[in-house]
Amino acid sequence: FKYNIDLDGLVSLSKRRGFVFQSSEVYGGYSGFFDYGPLGVELKNNLKKVWWRRMVHGKDNVVGLDSAIVSNPAVHRASGHVDNFSDPMVDCTESKKRFRADQLLFARVELEDGTLVGYVSEVECGDIDKVLKKQAKKLKKEAGIEGEIKPLEIKEYTEATEEEYPQIPSPATGKPGSLGAPRSFNLMFETQVGPYGDAASTSYLRPETAQGIFVNFKNVAQVSRMKIPFGVAQIGKAFRNEITPRQFIFRSREFEQMEIEYFIDPEADYEAELEAWLMEMWNFLKAVGCDERLLGREVHVGDKLAHYARACTDITFRYPFGTSELLGVAARGEYDLQQHTKASGETLDYQVPGEKRRFVPHVIEPSLGVDRLFLAVMSSAYAEDEVSGEKRSFLKLAPCVAPITLGIFPLLKNKPDLVEKAKDLAAMLRRKGFNVLYDEAGSIGKRYRRMDEVGTPFCCCIDFDTLEDGTVTIRDRDDPLKELPRMKPEDIATFLSEACEV
Repeated sequence: FKYNIDLDGLVSLSKRRGFVFQSSEVYGGYSGFFDYGPLGVELKNNLKKVWWRRMVHGKDNVVGLDSAIVSNPAVHRASGHVDNFSDPMVDCTESKKRFRADQLLFARVELEDGTLVGYVSEVECGDIDKVLKKQAKKLKKEAGIEGEIKPLEIKEYTEATEEEYPQIPSPATGKPGSLGAPRSFNLMFETQVGPYGDAASTSYLRPETAQGIFVNFKNVAQVSRMKIPFGVAQIGKAFRNEITPRQFIFRSREFEQMEIEYFIDPEADYEAELEAWLMEMWNFLKAVGCDERLLGREVHVGDKLAHYARACTDITFRYPFGTSELLGVAARGEYDLQQHTKASGETLDYQVPGEKRRFVPHVIEPSLGVDRLFLAVMSSAYAEDEVSGEKRSFLKLAPCVAPITLGIFPLLKNKPDLVEKAKDLAAMLRRKGFNVLYDEAGSIGKRYRRMDEVGTPFCCCIDFDTLEDGTVTIRDRDDPLKELPRMKPEDIATFLSEACEV
């Protein structure tokens, strides 16, 4: 798979066609925050609808929840977020920029004979090896030193020694001497609840949606009458005060999550459950249009495994800027329910119906960022080809998530009969729940191109044959030269419903 577009190109397309805008753009923007435009909000909502349809409505043991963004601060103290939800940060005193120390990579540059040339550094990126090797060669050339450079040992800045801090150059300036020791930075946004604004009124914007599910475990179990194993799904906003938001909507300060907390018997095979959810998520990603060639897996081991997790596997995606996490499936054990039991005094356990046996359930958690999924789908969908000798760029979005399902065009805008038929068809399909677009401006070819660029899978043209026999032509975005059978308007809704099935 070779990308025909880079991240800058995707950002430009997203703005030009109304998918994503920089938030507060008229004031110069606001780092880490984005607004979804008319087409972006449709695509995003469709992704959420398909996920909900498959993960909640498609299963008999998963129910939904919509918990509050701001909760009692005791929730975040019990979960460990107040004390431990932080990233290591390092400041550049010259440029005043801040970097995540675990994403600031450096290498000691030495010759084969042991001569120290200096240090090189860069913020983590997909081709970090090439970047640092290039810097090392430049450093050696500037020093006027001859000899072969040893293979670079790339480390995180968190692994640097106190003696190395002043020798490592800042990525912002390229000069050493402006970076100090890393320090901890809490990622939660604080807010004040009530009129007083003192310490007692301090609360937080949730950094994840999961805790709202855990503290509602007993409520949901009782009212839904679910038997373990069962899951609780939630889609909602979360907030993290990222030190260096970057890569467009991939890492932002306000984002949306789709999570399931799946409660299982402690004696159940958690590894089998984790694998089953990984496959479920993998199939979902394919259904909404993620190119399978760009998907991968990464198993968390050692220091990368969270202290509360028994196991965790990420599904990764090769974005235009490199490979990174798209979603994770974690076996969280009983950690969260036990923490809230201890802190609240409320026993969050489960009694097996008809038995005396009680236990605190263990949890399998599939967690997916909607914004990262949005970016993965857009990256997968961008395509270029040639139709009748003319180059075109288009978004090959799956019909189930495309912002507009059908473009409806009268052949000529100055023929009232054609215009009326086209508008009647658009109104009928909207009543049936389809998002369609009526367009009469420009030539048919230009109208098709506009729809192609925003990912509309089908278009139909109301022509003079429509007035004779009531049928319309259907055009397939992915194979525009293919002749599809003419269709009666009343059959189009069935055609679209079948095309959008997941």
